[in-house]
Amino acid sequence: MLTRPVAALTGAVLGFSALFLSAPAAQAAAGSPGDPVVVAHRGASGYAPENTLAAADKADELGTLWVENDVQRTRDGALVVIHDTTLARTTNVEEVFPDRAPWNVADFTLREIRQLDAGSWFSAEYAGERIPTLREFLRTLTRNRQNLLLETKAPELYPGIERQILRELRWTGWLSPYHVRSKLIVQSFSAESVKAVHEQRPDVKTGFLGTPAVADLPAYAEFTDQINPSFRTVTAEYVAAVHRLKGAHGKPLELLTWTVNDGPTAASLAGLGVDGIITNHPDVVAKAVGGRTAAGAPALAGR
Repeated sequence: MLTRPVAALTGAVLGFSALFLSAPAAQAAAGSPGDPVVVAHRGASGYAPENTLAAADKADELGTLWVENDVQRTRDGALVVIHDTTLARTTNVEEVFPDRAPWNVADFTLREIRQLDAGSWFSAEYAGERIPTLREFLRTLTRNRQNLLLETKAPELYPGIERQILRELRWTGWLSPYHVRSKLIVQSFSAESVKAVHEQRPDVKTGFLGTPAVADLPAYAEFTDQINPSFRTVTAEYVAAVHRLKGAHGKPLELLTWTVNDGPTAASLAGLGVDGIITNHPDVVAKAVGGRTAAGAPALAGR
């Protein structure tokens, strides 16, 4: 488990939840072993269109080692990186396919999705950015030497997607001992999805997104390594309750919180002892909490 902060920060602390991350070796002077790691939410999505290769590259530019993404499946079985179950908010699908409402991801083929502009909604600078496949996203992270917090998004819509994702991770080298030990975590809001990943690949680190009741935490600890709640639900007592238990791999449960985008809130959460913070603005949060450097990152994902 990550080393928890040794000194409480001043100020009232509201609850929240997040994830882990770190900055590359170029910034190894920043941060200390007790700081929560910082994770770029859908890439550095405060500065580039979410869940795109540009967002992953922007996170790398900001020195953010850990990147979070969302994975869904197209009608013809391709794994793509996108958050919403519909294409309407982050693409021009309504213009390209006006008669295909409600524009569900699962109703479009990969070839059709490749026709969509996934960047102009964010800014003209990113016009023409595309929805990447999971393989393309993994290749970008590999090139950048980044790590991945992968979310199975709405897995109830895509039966068997956990096995398919694991197959893709294996094909691209992301299930090597090194990657499993220090570069990969799979999470979901679905306990059944997290269980499926744990059962199929017991060596892979997993996280459950949500805030289970304290009384239910022991049951979750049987199949997951992290409890990752919204920052609005985190209290000092809840963090302590999570840390008292050991997770599926016999190490203390970690708590990662989301989505925190301002320095004061991030500092308060660090004072509560969270293990990581997921954010659209990783530079802002890293500055506030002393963001974990590359040298400290493996401890988070390590088995």
